[in-house]
Amino acid sequence: MTLPSIASLLRPSQYFTVRGGVHPETRKNLSSESAIEDMPIPSLLRIPLQQHIGAEAEPMVKRDDHVLKGQLIGKARGPVSANIHAPTSGRVIAVGHFAAPHPSALPVPTITIRPDGEDTWGPRLPRLRPENATPEEIAAQVAEAGIVGMGGATFPAAVKLNLRARYDLHTLVINGAECEPYLTCDDRLMRERAEDIYDGIGIMARALGVRQIVVAIESNKPQAIAAMQQFDRALGIPSRVQVVPTQYPMGSEKHLVKTITGRETPARALTADLGVVVHNAGTAHAVHLAVRYGEPLISRVVTVSGRGVKRPANVRVLIGTPVAEVLEHCGGLVEDPDRLLLGGPMMGQPIQNRRVPVVKGTSGILALTAAETPDRDTMPCIRCGRCAQGCPVGLTPFELNARIQSGDLEGAVKIGLLDCLTCGCCSFACPSNIPLVQTIHYAKGKLAEEEGRRHQQEEAKRLAAARKAREEAAAEAKRQMMAKRKAEMAAKKKREAEAAARAASAETPPDQAPTSQPQTAQAESTRDGGATQ
Repeated sequence: MTLPSIASLLRPSQYFTVRGGVHPETRKNLSSESAIEDMPIPSLLRIPLQQHIGAEAEPMVKRDDHVLKGQLIGKARGPVSANIHAPTSGRVIAVGHFAAPHPSALPVPTITIRPDGEDTWGPRLPRLRPENATPEEIAAQVAEAGIVGMGGATFPAAVKLNLRARYDLHTLVINGAECEPYLTCDDRLMRERAEDIYDGIGIMARALGVRQIVVAIESNKPQAIAAMQQFDRALGIPSRVQVVPTQYPMGSEKHLVKTITGRETPARALTADLGVVVHNAGTAHAVHLAVRYGEPLISRVVTVSGRGVKRPANVRVLIGTPVAEVLEHCGGLVEDPDRLLLGGPMMGQPIQNRRVPVVKGTSGILALTAAETPDRDTMPCIRCGRCAQGCPVGLTPFELNARIQSGDLEGAVKIGLLDCLTCGCCSFACPSNIPLVQTIHYAKGKLAEEEGRRHQQEEAKRLAAARKAREEAAAEAKRQMMAKRKAEMAAKKKREAEAAARAASAETPPDQAPTSQPQTAQAESTRDGGATQ
């Protein structure tokens, strides 16, 4: 493929500026030139049943079951959930709990599979011809495949595809910004699988019923821009590749929409309210595989990077592969990392246990050395306002921090706590090295805990009120039944009394009054005779 000049690719195109943001050192050169490689099947797979926003999946297998590649092992539960499939063939050795790929490392429901090495496929999903399929059929296929947002949000993709029923949608935006430092998995995917990605984009556009497509890529990815531009006329829907500034957090969907359209999404609202739906480039590739070939989401491309890794790379790994085995595949660690992250350095999750698995939302595994994470002492806030200048939402993080530290969570909510993206721009910009984003994370967790406790209390009150209502209804029904029985018994007694009276009247002897008349005549004749004598 002949690449156009970088100057022509980076020629300024029309876009709208957004507030805030920062420009951290990208450090993408560590892995950006590493082509995607397939990692061998690991010795063990641990597949959590909660790899998405929403309700965890329900296990469909039990211990000692033999499963085939692509077999459904966890069924979506509820309207916002996602199916889980076996990444390869093997034997289920446990259905229980294992440490989550999360800083807490709390155990979560997990299915553990020991691969048999044969990688035998089971029955795949039925293939669709998207040109002839209905939007409902496409969304159903995506749901069956268990596809979620591959950019890290892990929102079930089928739920977004069904937004056409609730909103007047006109634009599909494909997020190829990949603004987090170090991460290059989407960059490589767009370079190497551009045609497949564009096919998935077209399938999603048909499902959404949109009228145009915009593929947004940051200006620091000229090869990806060139590759995607080769296919931007290959769809039946007008589409274009939009070069956007290299700025963090350009990957935030609301800011990406603002950059492209100039329209700001209201607080607590969806971009769908503006008629725009945003999907990740990796999600589009997964949709292509699911619809064209019936392949569920069982693997993903992960960037393994950082100075602590011997050989930074972009690796396609099976979902459930332990982090330790991925690092070993990349040559292991050159030194004990100062921080081990899942995801990028700005919003990634630090982990301590290397046995935790790669999940659907894992975009990177970063082993950062002490030189990459300079440890500065925390100083008092100097009220310089740099955190407010960097905040892409327009908040005042220093004031949020002060209210949270004083325990005034309600006051923090009033000034925008719930609107915070927890993107980390404030902490990055702070010259005093105040852990602002960690404080906000704590406050959000505290609010969620209080909300959960309040919900439990309200639910207990609701259940108690419902029980009382049932008891009162039962008592009222009993009173009415007793009153009815009493009335029936009284009516029965009355009927019995009336019947007895009629029966007694029927048994009385006939009246003897006519026989008394001759007796009176005889007495009169006797009196007359006596008088004659």
